[in-house]
Amino acid sequence: MTDTDLQYFKLALASLHQGGWFTWKTHDDDGNKIPQADRMTYANIVVTKEGVSKPSEADVNSKIQELKDVEQTAINKKASGKQKLLDLGLTETEVKALIGA
Repeated sequence: MTDTDLQYFKLALASLHQGGWFTWKTHDDDGNKIPQADRMTYANIVVTKEGVSKPSEADVNSKIQELKDVEQTAINKKASGKQKLLDLGLTETEVKALIGA
C-alpha cells in the first residue's frame, strides 16, 4: 500500500465512526509479530469501542473512493476557475496572486 493509499484508508476508517474506535493487530493468529509496515490493512483492524462494529471492506473502499472523488472535484474546480480567470484576460501572475496557483 502506498503512503497515499494508506492516508485515504486511515481517513476512511476515521470517518466511518466517531472517536478512536479501532486499532491494529500486533500479532497474527499464531502469535507471530506482524511487522509495523504490514499492520495497517483491513484484515488487521481491531474494533476497540463498545457498540461499534467493523465496517465491511466494501464500505471502507466506497468511503475511500468518495474521499478521492471529493478531492478530485476540488482540483477540477480550481483548474476550471483558473482557466475562467485567464479567459477573462487576467495574466498568470494575477491569477496566481488571487488563487495561489
